Amino acid sequence: MKYRGIFLNDEAPDLSNWITGKHGAVPTGTNPPVPPGVANYGRGFYTNLFEVILRCRGNYLWPAMWNNAFNEDDTNNPALADEYGIVMGNSHQEPMLRAQKEWDRRYLKTLGTWNYAKHPDVMEDFWRAGIARNKNFESIITMGLRGANDTEMAPGGPEANRALLEKIVEVQRKIISEEVNPDVTRVPQLWCLYKEVLDFYNAGMRAPDDVTLLWAEDNWGNVRRLPTAEERQRSGGAGVYYHFDYHGGPRNYQWLNTSPLPKIWDQMSLAKQYGADRIWIVNVGHFKGYELPMEFFLNLGWNSERWTNDNLDEFTKLWAAREFGNEFASDIADILAKYTKYNSRRKPEMLAPDTYSLVNYSEAETVVNDFKTIADRAENIYQKIPADRRDAFYQLVLFPTKASALVNELYLAAGKNSLFAKQGRASANDFAAETRALFEKDTNLMAFYNLSFAGGKWNHFMDQTHLGYTTWQDPPHNSLRAIKLVENEVPDVAALGMAVEGSELAWPNTNGVAVLPPFDAFNQQRHFIDVFNRGKTNFQFTVVTSAPWIVLSEARGTIEKDKRIWVNIDWSQAPTGAVSGAVKIFDATDKVVVKVDAFNPTEPARDSVKGFVEGEGFVSIEPEHFTKKINAGENRWIKIADYGRTLSGMRATQPVDAPSATPGKDSPCLEYQTHLFGTGAVEVVTITSPTLNFVAGRGFDAQRFSQFRHGINMG
Repeated sequence: MKYRGIFLNDEAPDLSNWITGKHGAVPTGTNPPVPPGVANYGRGFYTNLFEVILRCRGNYLWPAMWNNAFNEDDTNNPALADEYGIVMGNSHQEPMLRAQKEWDRRYLKTLGTWNYAKHPDVMEDFWRAGIARNKNFESIITMGLRGANDTEMAPGGPEANRALLEKIVEVQRKIISEEVNPDVTRVPQLWCLYKEVLDFYNAGMRAPDDVTLLWAEDNWGNVRRLPTAEERQRSGGAGVYYHFDYHGGPRNYQWLNTSPLPKIWDQMSLAKQYGADRIWIVNVGHFKGYELPMEFFLNLGWNSERWTNDNLDEFTKLWAAREFGNEFASDIADILAKYTKYNSRRKPEMLAPDTYSLVNYSEAETVVNDFKTIADRAENIYQKIPADRRDAFYQLVLFPTKASALVNELYLAAGKNSLFAKQGRASANDFAAETRALFEKDTNLMAFYNLSFAGGKWNHFMDQTHLGYTTWQDPPHNSLRAIKLVENEVPDVAALGMAVEGSELAWPNTNGVAVLPPFDAFNQQRHFIDVFNRGKTNFQFTVVTSAPWIVLSEARGTIEKDKRIWVNIDWSQAPTGAVSGAVKIFDATDKVVVKVDAFNPTEPARDSVKGFVEGEGFVSIEPEHFTKKINAGENRWIKIADYGRTLSGMRATQPVDAPSATPGKDSPCLEYQTHLFGTGAVEVVTITSPTLNFVAGRGFDAQRFSQFRHGINMG
């Protein structure tokens, strides 16, 4: 990549508040106009940032812009960037090297937000002054025009505004030729096809051939469009605008890193493959917390061949060894990979009490336990690494892991409060209290990061809110306002309650039979029964089975609030074939019967069956656990380790511009042998990563996916 850069965006409140605390505010003035309260993004900050960019093998920057103007807040900033060899630009919505705040400070009160249709002369003078001011410094000039504050230029889309936008680009090019170089093709320019701007391109508008087309992904890390064979011939080339942070609908994600390296590699390797290799720039939000993915992004741009689907874990291990030494490098790399993977399943800002299931496969509890496991590992390493590296370890590894675990635990408690209240459990109120306690713990953790950690060195970097979302916009402060906690009236008298895995219902006093999910001799599952109290007084309970092959984790006890009974099958005693039994739970006044279904066929034997065996009506297979992989020339499936929700992902790949693969002819295949116990139609569900139609003129299926073949044995 010729230009590899970062964009400081969504920088308030965290980074801007930190800047103000460390460097103060920009002095107010009239020429250039600077109002009070502008964070001082000047030499004191950018000197360090430029060095970081260079150390990470970058060379390009879009500066902070929410309430700042790089060229005017500190008039030495452009020369400083030039001294460091950093190529400067402005964001996708700020053309001609002019920040939006430069306009707002001059004209907002009198002319409103910029509008070329209303004030063409003023805007042309405004643009000309910006180009003239920066003409001696290396820059890439953003072309075109969007509205203020990340909005469209004017209502009506391309149909109403294409001619005007084409005229604007023509005027801008004329100004550049007059102020910088008569040969305007020698001046680096880009047209960022972000959000509604892509509609203009799709409607037929074209930029001059020497202007780089900066394709934007969908704000969530998925490329929307990459160059066609014809577009790859353009002298200006193409690039990608990417996001590690996003402020906008349907929901912000600005708090912690949620971008796993395998995902970044997957999408940016496609960009490289399809010729979007002139400019790579990534939105790094408030910067702190995004150090690892930022360095990977810039390194990948520096040497795209170094990092592949086969060695991504090596990058993180080397990074961890450099920062914290060799002793714990592998463990640290694993923690970093896991916390970002877990957060990418559902970003913290998008969590809700019902995100993960409380009744199926212990999903919600497994998610929380997974987070707790890596948080405990991080805490253990923190105690063992050298003291002079602990602050860095806390910020980069321990804190985000711990904070992520805490937030997921909070939503688990809130989910239990809601479900248990519906089931009439006395413990529902306990989980309301636990949710509030975890919220207080979260509040204290954020305060510790800001005020105590490293002596308050990074104060304000946890000002960004993450709890309390009710719309796309981040809430003004962290709160539980988005969670409806329930407080039940609990009677004094004890009352037996029972719930089974796989159902939100509770017995007794519920229509229908309580049934555990099925057991089978091949998967040898265990399932749970929750026995609980609907009152305040303790009671004694007993559990009995209808047959000796049904095994319980305990058969009697005292219930204060809740007790989980695990049910297993002793397969050495279980009858052959399909068999049913029961578990009866009772106390002094009530009883509940739970049906147990087990399947123990005589053939095939468990140790001789081939393929993935059906269990509970399903077969679930990790993509990399194929029985056979068949390539078709250069059309093939490749494994991306640690990609996706669990183990890894498989990606169909083929040469650029190759014709679509035809199933049964030149399509690569993955075969998965399974063993089912019934006949009839089989529904196959594949879990795929979000993928957009990034090659114009080709169908979605043709460009990314080839045929799956499923070897199915019907037993």
